[in-house]
Amino acid sequence: MSLDKATVRNIANLARIEVRDEELDHLAGELSNIITFVEQLSEVNTDGVEPMTSVAAMTLPMRKDVVTDGGRHDAVMANAPEAEDGFFTVPKVVE
Repeated sequence: MSLDKATVRNIANLARIEVRDEELDHLAGELSNIITFVEQLSEVNTDGVEPMTSVAAMTLPMRKDVVTDGGRHDAVMANAPEAEDGFFTVPKVVE
């Protein structure tokens, strides 16, 4: 697939990237090469290949789903720069 200057300019605009006009030809060539490479991947026969999340067969260790840090209100409030009546005190940001 070949990209023209207008398409590259539109892609740059969508990506919020400033591209000078003299760079458009070079970028069009590079992006066209990338798209050509990706199109080659669609030609690979993947019938019967299971999807995988890693190239190494492994299972992640499981842990019990229990709360272990609860009930430490005083320790948490001790880290607050300012606390009042058991709550964090923060400056007003809305005028």
